[in-house]
Amino acid sequence: MSTKFEVNYTCMDCHGGDETYASFNFETIEEEYLKSIHATELGSEFSCWSCHNPHTYRLSDKEPGQLINRVARNNSACLHCHGDINNYAVLIEKELPDLIKSHSWLPNQSLHFRKVRCIDCHAANNDSIMVAHLVLPASESVKNCVECHSTNSILMGSLYKHQAAEKRNKLGFYNGVIMNEAYVIGANRNYYLNIASVVIFIMVLIGIAIHATLRYIHRHRKHGN
Repeated sequence: MSTKFEVNYTCMDCHGGDETYASFNFETIEEEYLKSIHATELGSEFSCWSCHNPHTYRLSDKEPGQLINRVARNNSACLHCHGDINNYAVLIEKELPDLIKSHSWLPNQSLHFRKVRCIDCHAANNDSIMVAHLVLPASESVKNCVECHSTNSILMGSLYKHQAAEKRNKLGFYNGVIMNEAYVIGANRNYYLNIASVVIFIMVLIGIAIHATLRYIHRHRKHGN
């Protein structure tokens, strides 16, 4: 009886060292993936093909259309295993976590699930590649709201990385490119409104100081007479 061995190709067998694909930096993607929880915990049971079908995969992050649709397509790759007990059980002998319960700390869950990709919180950003591939353990994922809801939002280096090629400040709004899709509290403060509020605050303080000074002078003169 003969045994047939099928070669287990990887993405680098085709994409590695090819100048045609140099802009994608596949070498760095492979390095990041090999350090990810998927590679370190699952080894040969998991590969690039687990998320990217080589026959049907297409680059969608640069395609025109609503960002919410791209988020849904991206998250569907994660939910293929993390949202399906049968696919999850093939890879790991653990109980499939309840995504709602495991994200119970997250306010407005449904809104976040629709507007943000899983990897925006669960993978480490790398400036040299467009999509993060270093998926972190759950204990190391982003849970601090300020990481996204601030003028230095990590979303500018992940979800909005393609759009970030535009001017960072648009009509005075920090991270103005985000305004094309959503208003992110803390990340979309307006520079001019910030300045105006500071000026108004200072003017109020000056007004109070002038008022207090005039009252003091008036009282001093009154008692002097």
